[in-house]
Order: sequence, then C-alpha cells, then structure tokens
Amino acid sequence: MTNETSDHSQAQHERLAYIELNLWFLGEVRRQALVRRFQIKAASATRDLALYASLNPNNLNYDVSAKTFYIGPAFEPMYSFSSERVIAWLTQGFADGFPGVWSAGVPALQPARLGNPNLQTLGLVTRAVFQRQPLRIRYESLNATSERVIVPHVLVDNGLRWHVRGFDRKSGEFRDFVITRILEPQLLDEAVDHAIEGRQADSQWNQQVTLELVHHPDQPRPEVTHLDYGMEDGLMKMTIQALTAGYTLRQWSVDCSPDHRLRGPEYRLWLRNHEVLAGVSNALLAPGFSADLSD
Repeated sequence: MTNETSDHSQAQHERLAYIELNLWFLGEVRRQALVRRFQIKAASATRDLALYASLNPNNLNYDVSAKTFYIGPAFEPMYSFSSERVIAWLTQGFADGFPGVWSAGVPALQPARLGNPNLQTLGLVTRAVFQRQPLRIRYESLNATSERVIVPHVLVDNGLRWHVRGFDRKSGEFRDFVITRILEPQLLDEAVDHAIEGRQADSQWNQQVTLELVHHPDQPRPEVTHLDYGMEDGLMKMTIQALTAGYTLRQWSVDCSPDHRLRGPEYRLWLRNHEVLAGVSNALLAPGFSADLSD
C-alpha cells in the first residue's frame, strides 16, 4: 500500500483494492460493479474511481462510449495481494481478496501447494479468460520448451497446482496448462473462432460423469468410511465435469482398477463404475485406471 493512500479509511481502501483487482485480473472495471459490490451510491463509486485514477494515472484508461475503465499499458499494482487470496476472489468471490488483516472469524489452513502462480502471469491469464482473447505463451513442459497461442477459458485446481484450460492452436485441441510453467504471456488482439476455440466447443467441459464411490473392499471397517464420506447405503454418487475427473480421483486416492487391486491405507474408496472413465481425457491420472477395461 502506498503512503499516498494511508490517510483513507479502511472501507475506501477496500473499494480501491476492488478497483485494482478488477483491472489487474479482469482487465476492466465499471462504476456499477462498485455500486453492486459495496451497496454505495453511484456518486460515491465515481469518486472512488476518480481517486484511484488520481493516485495511479497510468493504471487505467477510460472509454467514454463503453463507460468502462480498462487496464493501462503501464499498469503497476498499488496493493500487495497474495495469489491465494486472488484465486479465492476469482473462483469464489468471498471477501474480494482485499489484502488486509483477518476480521473476526475462524482461521482455516489448507495443505501446501507445489507452487503458487506468479501474479503478473496470473493477471494476463485471467484477463485472457475474461476478455476471451488469445494468449501467446512460452510453455515449459516436462519434455520441451515450446511457443504456443492458447485461448484459455477456465481455471482448474487439481489439488496440488493451478492449471488453465483452453484451446491450443499448436496442437489443435483443448489442453490443460500448468500456470507456473507459463512464461512471457502476451495478450493478442486477434479474433477467436468460438465455434472451434470457445468453451462450448470443449467436449470435456460439456461432458459430465457420475462417479459411484464405495468403501474399498479390501479395507477394514466400512462403517467408518461411510461416516467420513457421508455415504447412503454404502454409496456416494458424485457428478462432475469430465475435465476434473482424473484430478479428483487422484486427489482422493480412489482405486479405479476394475478388480480393486491397489493396496495401501490411502485407498479407502473404490470406483465401482470404473467404465465411466472411458471417455475422459485425463483418466490416466486416476489411480489404477487402465484404458483397457478388460485388464
């Protein structure tokens, strides 16, 4: 937080931070967004936008015809955000990611991730998603470095790290990209063919699968598993999008082999309808799954 804003109230800091979040990670902010989020009058929202513009004149440009402020080419953040708070704001919306101290409440901890995305990279990725723009990237995979143009449409949490999923013009198909492996991202002012590259063209986004999870037959005390997972009649059904199925089953250590062959205390669940994974692109991530279901 800059010294120039130290004499403003906490409530105004929250609104200024909200303006910055929208600019940085969505690429735009409108007066009505402030009115809806903070339940303030339009005149107050106008004053907040004017104050932010006076403190950071290079961070935003106003389009009179669209009545919208857009991120400036020389944008430099005024506030310090953590990537966890930003992702929480982007994906869940609560608290809107303001970088202040916790208010009264119950703190919670989550398992550590392998790495949190760089905010400069994350900002460009999420702006590409929100604005539906292509993104030129240098991508570091485990096999090689490659230059690609992707059309991202959704963030995906696999339990360990964040991916962005989108159409990859290099391979001509939808793929997941680990955000921490994206280097030198650049938004492109190019048209997107939504019929081919848009979210609705992603079959794994549109396809849903219903997982039938039961207590692993080779583990003791099934009644405990039933309690832990809230099973009814020994069964938990979960309907999810296909693009998250492999990640979910791996994160939950679900034995997906046809004959529940995996051993170990971590495998408390067995996927009873393992054949449902046949059309899932990331099914090989699921423990014990084999593309040859007769195996």
